[in-house]
Amino acid sequence: MKMNRRRLFTSAAALLSSTAMSGVGVAAAARVPVLGLILPPANRAIPEEGIAMYGDRLKFVVAGLGIERMTPDSFDAALARIPAVAKQLASEGADAIELTGTSLTFYKGEAFNQQLRATVTEASGLRATTMSNGVIDGLKKLGARRIAVATAYNDEVNGRLRAFLLEHEIEPLVITGLGIEAMTDIERVSQNDLLEFAVRVHKSAQRADALFVSCGGFRTLELIAPLEARTGVPVVSSMPHGLWAGARLVGLDKAGAGFGRLLST
Repeated sequence: MKMNRRRLFTSAAALLSSTAMSGVGVAAAARVPVLGLILPPANRAIPEEGIAMYGDRLKFVVAGLGIERMTPDSFDAALARIPAVAKQLASEGADAIELTGTSLTFYKGEAFNQQLRATVTEASGLRATTMSNGVIDGLKKLGARRIAVATAYNDEVNGRLRAFLLEHEIEPLVITGLGIEAMTDIERVSQNDLLEFAVRVHKSAQRADALFVSCGGFRTLELIAPLEARTGVPVVSSMPHGLWAGARLVGLDKAGAGFGRLLST
């Protein structure tokens, strides 16, 4: 049976439309989500841990606040810069934003941590989380109630961390810091030194049911599994579990095998 010209044209148009819509669907499905990171230092690059955890499943855009020291005064001075940086990340294509810096986000307590999230969302129009949210969510998901805490911080910042953890009904049996204040000094701590330091901190609180290594500047991703093997308890650390919280905002969860109990589950 012959098809008249009008019917032929209509059928061809429908086929082209269907093909085009199918192509749009494939393109949409293939889009990689983008996580914006507000980083405390001025010029820090995309954290290598994020690339190792999520590979080509997640893209990052980053911007810094210019914080040079891990002290409350330095944090106070940087707060006014957060809205502009959040807007910048939104303009660069972020789907959600994480405010990194564990001490930056816990140093005034949980209510202030929530306020920081709201500030980022208001400025950017995007969902937001913080590094402190990531570590608290990680500890709670692991069922941690009494923990050992190894940090980079001085005694004042450690005291503020203790108060923050207690707000979340997590008891720090011991908090021991390296007394670091300058951001540039964090890089001087070797992986082996950090590993042995964290093991010693855990040994000083053997009733602890988890170990928390606090400071987003520490490279800890590859230390999580060895620390869990050495201590026998689950480990949460700032940058990996902060990134985990940010990735969850854009639909990702599992980070991959070999990164400890929580991230590999």
